[in-house]
Amino acid sequence: MIETPRIGLIATLLSTQSSYRSAGLHTYSHQLLHHLAASETPARWHAFVGDPSYQSPADLLVHAPSRSLQNPWLRIAWEQSILPVLAARLRLDLIHGFVHTLPLPIRMPGVVTVHDLSFMRYPQAFRPANRFYLRHMAALSCRRARHIIAVSQATRRDIQRYFHIPAERISVIYNGVDAVYRPLPPGDVAAYARQAGWPRRFILTVGTLEPRKNHLGLLDAYARYRQMSDDPLPLLIGGGKGWYYDTIFARVQELSLDRYVHFLGFVPLDMLPWLYNSATLFVYPSLYEGFGLPLAEAMACGVPCITSTRSSLPEVAGDAALCVAPDRPDELATAMHAVLGSPAKQAAMRQAGLSHSAQFRWHSTADATVQVYHHVLQSAHHA
Repeated sequence: MIETPRIGLIATLLSTQSSYRSAGLHTYSHQLLHHLAASETPARWHAFVGDPSYQSPADLLVHAPSRSLQNPWLRIAWEQSILPVLAARLRLDLIHGFVHTLPLPIRMPGVVTVHDLSFMRYPQAFRPANRFYLRHMAALSCRRARHIIAVSQATRRDIQRYFHIPAERISVIYNGVDAVYRPLPPGDVAAYARQAGWPRRFILTVGTLEPRKNHLGLLDAYARYRQMSDDPLPLLIGGGKGWYYDTIFARVQELSLDRYVHFLGFVPLDMLPWLYNSATLFVYPSLYEGFGLPLAEAMACGVPCITSTRSSLPEVAGDAALCVAPDRPDELATAMHAVLGSPAKQAAMRQAGLSHSAQFRWHSTADATVQVYHHVLQSAHHA
């Protein structure tokens, strides 16, 4: 194998904007770049980013366009035309597409990370142009890649089912949880919450406002929970506007919940640990997730969690969170009422969540990713 390989890292979805674009996929890209650059792996790291204002870690050579690629079609055009030319000039030995796709013109060995196949499983939840691009480009990229990284066993199964990729070409590497997500001093948390204007006790959910996050199902369950409880807690919803979100606001009005449901908008990353720590209960009833980072982050902060029985979420939850069918609002409402009515259950769930979430660490994600690079480079060398 090459002693000091030149490895290209396609992180064009990094974003410094305070919007849904700097949520999960940004976190994966940012954390992986940071931990790869900090690793002791002998390599020349070349990162391709779409945001010229991104502050890169040391030991990382950054290649960015002169202006931001926030427009998705501009980003795609740059990835498929300019980036391959740069990669060829740099004589890269391997290139890794961090989010679903690889540039089609590249000739060096490629690795691609697939976070989920929601655009295959729930095509109606995507705008037609986005759906068309993702379905075709992800399939082509997976077939052309020397190796595929899936962020969960559920995603691996979907890749095999929809793209007919042999299991031996797919490695499961879980996402990590940053060390900032941890239990914080209760006095400091209470002071932060008062300053932020949050209620003393509340139910929390965090996720981009888009159909598969199942905000509609959560609102239906929350309305039922309020009927069950003598002292119902308010619901705080954190997350930037994604797409098809108007129905969420309309449902709040239909259920007459506007006094009890509060939309926080996009939650800045430096605020998120405080928000999790302030919550009494975290509920994440998503219809489909490739991994489900907010669930792991909430558990790492010591918050009792209820999530969904679908896709990867039981993997991330383990035995630490309650899993409820996301299309059964009555069951979700009953689970919320039961947890909130039992301090002993809450305490047990906090400890279980802290213990279970400790397995998700970004340095482990980076180490396992490097092993994939070694495998691909060795295979290319012996080909």
